Amino acid sequence: MFYISIIVKTKTNKSKTLVKSVVKRARHHIKMAVVPHRKNNYRPHLIRGYGLVALVFAVIGIQLGYNVATTGQVLGIQSDITINALFDQTNQARVTAGVSPLKLNAQLNQAAYLKAQDMFAKQYWDHVSPDGTQPWKWFGDVKYSYDEAGENLAKGFTSTEAMVTAWLNSPEHRDNLLRDSYQDVGFAAVSGDLNGESTLLVVALYGKPAAVAAVAATKQTASTNTQVASAGKINLLTKITVAIQSVTPAAIAGLALILIAMIVAFYAFIYRRKSPEASRTAWYQHHGLHKFVWLLLFGIVVILLYSGGQI
Repeated sequence: MFYISIIVKTKTNKSKTLVKSVVKRARHHIKMAVVPHRKNNYRPHLIRGYGLVALVFAVIGIQLGYNVATTGQVLGIQSDITINALFDQTNQARVTAGVSPLKLNAQLNQAAYLKAQDMFAKQYWDHVSPDGTQPWKWFGDVKYSYDEAGENLAKGFTSTEAMVTAWLNSPEHRDNLLRDSYQDVGFAAVSGDLNGESTLLVVALYGKPAAVAAVAATKQTASTNTQVASAGKINLLTKITVAIQSVTPAAIAGLALILIAMIVAFYAFIYRRKSPEASRTAWYQHHGLHKFVWLLLFGIVVILLYSGGQI
């Protein structure tokens, strides 16, 4: 028994020694990678060339892995845009603006779906089809008679909040979304291939029901008020806002890695005067600042990659 006890104690001591050794090596490598000090010449490995290359691959790898896990495709991007989400975000924007909320109308939902299917079938993205069909045809097809009507379009967005933000920052789209006279709304969010590209088309149809629903929507009188929002350009500030609202959890993890590297670069710049005299050339003297700026630009690029979408 005594012999067995010695063997057990010996194995336990070896295990503890091994764990301590692993922890010590790990702490050493982490310190060399992120802490500017004498042994790494005040140039942490994370912000050296090979460290930055590894960082780029890590940021890209995290996103690609996330895409596979959520969509089953390396380049697939998950979207949270649904009819209910569109309806909630629209009414939230209207209430914030002091406008009465809309009612979700099944006829307009169907009309919006027919319009989206028509765009995929005829391979166009516009309010008017290549053969001249106006948006109001779809109102008539579902027997929705109106005194006022409007249409907003969007494509390529992954976040409902980001898409509504883009609409609100375009005067014509905003006017449709917040017009007080509208009472009903219908949405469609349909995925498909448009001009060789997989995308998500969103159609929003707004309406004020006709006082006397006796005339089909395809034969509205001249006094009927119809409005479409022409294709709007998204300015840089809106692009950044849209991107921030669209980033995935994987992108947030990647941005966190970039932020850590920026902090390391900043501290390397602070300790630049402690670097060996032989390496104090113009480049190495300010390498921390150069890397900080480069990482900042890389982070902005990562964010702007999520600013896609057109209205």
